[in-house]
Amino acid sequence: MKNILYKITFVISVLLITNCTVEKYELGELNAPSNVAVAVTIAGKTTAAPNGDGSGDVTFTISGDNILASKIDFDANNALDLVAVNNGKITKKYTTLGLNTYTVTVIAYGPGGTSTTVTTEVTVKSDFTPNPAIVTALTNNTSKTWVVDKSVPGHFGVGPWTGSVGPDWWSANVDEKVSCCNCFYTSTFTFTKASATSYTIQVACPDGAFTKTGALTTLPGIPSSGAEGCYSYGGGSGAFSFIPSSTGIAAATPSTQTSILLSGVDTFIGYGALQKEYEILVINANYMYLRVQGTETGNAWYLKLKPAP
Repeated sequence: MKNILYKITFVISVLLITNCTVEKYELGELNAPSNVAVAVTIAGKTTAAPNGDGSGDVTFTISGDNILASKIDFDANNALDLVAVNNGKITKKYTTLGLNTYTVTVIAYGPGGTSTTVTTEVTVKSDFTPNPAIVTALTNNTSKTWVVDKSVPGHFGVGPWTGSVGPDWWSANVDEKVSCCNCFYTSTFTFTKASATSYTIQVACPDGAFTKTGALTTLPGIPSSGAEGCYSYGGGSGAFSFIPSSTGIAAATPSTQTSILLSGVDTFIGYGALQKEYEILVINANYMYLRVQGTETGNAWYLKLKPAP
């Protein structure tokens, strides 16, 4: 009986194998994007103003064959930061004051992960005059010192960098960091109006700087590793400028559409991080609310400050 079953099973198996149809699939040619071009449109460009109207706005339009998606890096002088380009068109506001030339890199992606890289240069002018009320509130038109205001909720907070404005993920309670990191509250930030167009900041850290370590801060002398906390740092000084904010937040959010841009690596406001552009959301004689890009990708940090007593 077993032999009969074995023979029947064998015959069925042979019939199945001999009657199978082998399908043949081909992926086709994986051609990388070709004829990739980047058209550059500088806002306000005329014969008399070849580098634009001073707004710093530049629109890039990417075209070519076999392009499925594309990304762009707006400035080769900074760390590589590829931004997705939707529908082949994107506008960038360059905020470095004066006339500057930027090397722009575009990567066009095709089938199967193929890609083509092209570069172009753009020279654009950026002019910006801050609202005098902002300058007065920040510097008192001479010099004014600020501290993080530990007495109010949300004096430090974390939220998403895009899609929302506010400390959606975490917001500090009153005196939140006193027990672990009181240097956060004792550091002072003095803003000085040196002339009509020149400004400086002096940072004093009597109890050290509140920061992260290693590659997560620009401050010199900070250990290469360790938890968030207070680290030995006496402070520093440097120039700063007012620039149009680069985050794209609408004025009604609220935002003053103005940022403080620190120069060099020795200064910071509130938290010794990597980024040096602090967008002024709200400011008056007694209150300043700032937003800065956090050290972790996708984070925005929020800081509330008050004049030093």
